[in-house]
Amino acid sequence: MALILGAVLAAALFSCSKSDEISIEEAEAMAGGGVDEMVAKTTAKPYKGQDFVSGKLGGTWNSVMIQDPKSFNLLIAETDSQTAGVTDMMLDYLVDYDRVKREWIPHGASFEIIADEAADKLDVIYTLRDDLYWTWYNSDRKIKVTSDDIVFWYNEIRGDPECQSSGYYQQFLTMEDGSDAHIEIEKIDDRRFVFHFPRIVAEPLLATNMDIAPRINYEEAKKNGGAQGVMDIFSVNTDPKNIPSCGQWYLVEYIPGQRLVYKRNPNYWEKDSNNVSIPYYEEEVVRIIPDENTRFLLFKQGETESWGLRPEDMDELLNKPNPDYTVYNNDGALSASFWAFNQNPVNAKTPQYSWFVQKEFRQAMSSLLNRDRIINQVYRGLASPKLYFFPETNRYFDEKIKLAFLYDTKKAIELFSSIGIKQDEQGIMRDRENRAIEFNLTIASDNSVTNDIASIIADELSKVGIKINIRVLDFQKLVEQLTRTFDWESLIMGLSGDNTFPSQGSNVWASDGNLHLWNPNQESPATEWEARVDYLYNEGAYTVDEEKAKVIWDEFQTIILEQSPLIYLVRPKGFWALGNRWDHANVYYDNLRGAETSHIFLKQ
Repeated sequence: MALILGAVLAAALFSCSKSDEISIEEAEAMAGGGVDEMVAKTTAKPYKGQDFVSGKLGGTWNSVMIQDPKSFNLLIAETDSQTAGVTDMMLDYLVDYDRVKREWIPHGASFEIIADEAADKLDVIYTLRDDLYWTWYNSDRKIKVTSDDIVFWYNEIRGDPECQSSGYYQQFLTMEDGSDAHIEIEKIDDRRFVFHFPRIVAEPLLATNMDIAPRINYEEAKKNGGAQGVMDIFSVNTDPKNIPSCGQWYLVEYIPGQRLVYKRNPNYWEKDSNNVSIPYYEEEVVRIIPDENTRFLLFKQGETESWGLRPEDMDELLNKPNPDYTVYNNDGALSASFWAFNQNPVNAKTPQYSWFVQKEFRQAMSSLLNRDRIINQVYRGLASPKLYFFPETNRYFDEKIKLAFLYDTKKAIELFSSIGIKQDEQGIMRDRENRAIEFNLTIASDNSVTNDIASIIADELSKVGIKINIRVLDFQKLVEQLTRTFDWESLIMGLSGDNTFPSQGSNVWASDGNLHLWNPNQESPATEWEARVDYLYNEGAYTVDEEKAKVIWDEFQTIILEQSPLIYLVRPKGFWALGNRWDHANVYYDNLRGAETSHIFLKQ
């Protein structure tokens, strides 16, 4: 499964503007009491597979997004989280994964896995639901979703390197002799198609699960304009009523800088026990509000339905008399944002490159990362360090495999010294060539959390004589630097996904991946450790026996923690408020699924 970029995962839930260091006692006082006391005023309601009760149609869901989408195009959505948020509303996908039961379940399609152990080959046969349709808002036009939609997207979009799809890398397997072999797709009939794996893999559904895209539009675009034609279709100038949907919603209006409006798709296949299509509310209005304080004000005024609490919001929202909302909590994010350093050889002439490519430098940076200060100051004590590569939901999580380079200034200085970086008489860190250690730290401009974290990092590094220049960029410009120009030095970023599956992130951990952030699209591994990670990633993906696979994945995560190409920060604890005008019977909130509101309905 490929990953996409996000400004900072889960960061929107927490931020503060204060930049001076505070103690945990001060953090607790600002939040109106201790962490335990705050949590006690909230509700824990994780989803454990409970049945949903039947609801009633009606109502408008009011929400917000941080910035305008870049496009309404599914291909663009692979690298733009705002666009993905829009396209996901109109699309469906093949299968789902139940993280509670740790098993795959049918969604838009059922599946059958047939392994031929003697030949070391495997087939995955999907059968589409018979009630999947492409429909348009306020139109009688109705076209059945067929295997052709899947086969086209897999072969002509994901499978065309000119389209630069992150899914391209998932289509190839490394064989035992080192050669690459392609996972082929074949149409069986209008509803059935099969993926032919040239080698048995541990998670074949992870490699083949995908969104269902409308061939009727993208095929014509590619025929007329090639890969660029595909990227150009469904721009933000498109009349949204011309975009077909097989998902829960139609996009019916977009006013740049102001709002998007969705209408419920009554043709959607999922229905409740009364044969009523999900969702229940008829309309969703999404206002575009970049400023988080304005977004918070809108929730308090009852103009939006829900709000992800920041620590500075806790006292006000938890102590309000007779609140018209309920605050839920989760056990903390499974993933975390990270700090990364550019090791791309296009920057080889810069002094920063010569520092960044040394693992001791990256380890020293991790040793100067004061996670406790970040937790206390930025998150008001409502977070925990991200010390493990795999989350607890990953079957290969091992609490013994833990990051070794925690906050330790003395250790950081020793690591610097081992590669010839030492403080001069004025306390300035300099390398062997007497160059002062100074570099840029780039952050996205759409959330204050990263600015607060970057300020702490800059302050901590200044204590040992290192100068950090914080650079704030629009997120799209940051993505361009990561994927096209490669002219960045260090950054704070997040990726979607949480490594629930060890083989997630085929475009990140493999050295030839387009989101192998520190040095993407390598023709061959640039370092011995990356070559070893490539090997382990492939071997682990092909090893079905869990005992043997654990040996592989243990080494995989150990190397990444040791080499520290991405230095993970902290896991925020989540708090989410929902207005009480909604019936909460079908509402759940946890760190596996986030806020479950798919079956929410208005109180009767």
